[in-house]
Amino acid sequence: MDAFADLLRGVRANGSVFGHSILSPPWSLRFADGAPLTLCGLLRGEGWIMAEAQAPQRITVGEAVVVRGPQPFFFVDDPATNAPAATDCGEHRAIPANGGTVHRPGRRTYGDPDGSTTLIVGAYPVRGDIGERLLKALPPVLTVPVDGDTAAVREYIAAEVALDRPGQQVVLDRLLDWLLVCTLRAWFDRPDTSAPAWYTALSDPIVGEALRLMHDDPARPWTVAQLASRTGVSRSAFARRFTTLVGQPPLAYLTEWRMTIASDLLIEPDATIADVANRVGYADAFNFSAAFKRVKGMSPSNHRSQHA
Repeated sequence: MDAFADLLRGVRANGSVFGHSILSPPWSLRFADGAPLTLCGLLRGEGWIMAEAQAPQRITVGEAVVVRGPQPFFFVDDPATNAPAATDCGEHRAIPANGGTVHRPGRRTYGDPDGSTTLIVGAYPVRGDIGERLLKALPPVLTVPVDGDTAAVREYIAAEVALDRPGQQVVLDRLLDWLLVCTLRAWFDRPDTSAPAWYTALSDPIVGEALRLMHDDPARPWTVAQLASRTGVSRSAFARRFTTLVGQPPLAYLTEWRMTIASDLLIEPDATIADVANRVGYADAFNFSAAFKRVKGMSPSNHRSQHA
């Protein structure tokens, strides 16, 4: 496990969050229900993403777009279009009763079968502090050229939506998940983007290995000396290198990640504070509560009450 994989563990498409629209101009689709992440890709044609406080962004075949919610956004044939919004789409609205995607065995289609633009959409629920950590690392709208891994996924999706086959919804969900992960990874890897420090540090042979160790077993009582030994450098050299690349000392990073995990565990119905403390590496609830309050600004009990 690494820092990037940990953030994506809970990001999954599921059933009606997938939409497939075939459009003829003039047209306008409104995505209005505040999905935290929406993935858009074109199988043919072109269009524009219109998001709040953002310049219109043209997308064509060969690009994937991720829009960060919860603000509404539009997909239109032209920024100056006067077409009314044809449908409300999104995490909870892609159903026939709301004028959204048509659900039947096989294709989920909205619009004109002879349209010139074919749009695929996956709306993603991203919840909890772990999900919030991912969202904070993303701009409101990001666009990535489809190449390499993403090109192959797009071809699979295009072939799948053209057919009616058993289990198709599950196949499409997983393909969209694959496309989302490839798109985000490609965006973080671009030299002109401001990827978070923990992501760029993953490519460092020493700090990247330490991050993988901590994310693979966050409850282990790691020390700086142990991490340095496992990565093959001296304690001082490791601490200095980690702080420079990640922006905070190793154990401060580990504590912050543990509290992020704990934030989500605390809102599970049957989890006790002592149990959560143990699961993130604390032998007793008192020390855990002190660390949680120091990092999150409130006690575990108050955090749980706010999210009840």
